[in-house]
Amino acid sequence: MSRSIKKGPYLDQKLVKKMEEAKRTGNKKIIQTWSRSCTIIPDFVGQSIGVHNGMKFIPVYITENMVGHKLGEFSHTRTFRAHSGQRSKVEEKGAKKG
Repeated sequence: MSRSIKKGPYLDQKLVKKMEEAKRTGNKKIIQTWSRSCTIIPDFVGQSIGVHNGMKFIPVYITENMVGHKLGEFSHTRTFRAHSGQRSKVEEKGAKKG
């Protein structure tokens, strides 16, 4: 469910201030944030943001195609290894070859 148009996009004010400061000074240093629910606005384009995924900060370079999305969409919190059925089939094939 999306946010009400009346309310507008959610923006973390601390992050917006940091982005404005980085853009004003021309600093390309990665800005770290825990605000995964913050909406990407056009002012963020061209900057790198370190988005926390629960364990570490994932560097995300903001492009024009990302405007309107949330920061958390680009920093996955879970690592997919494989389905258990696929894993056993791969092991069987490897055992037959050897």
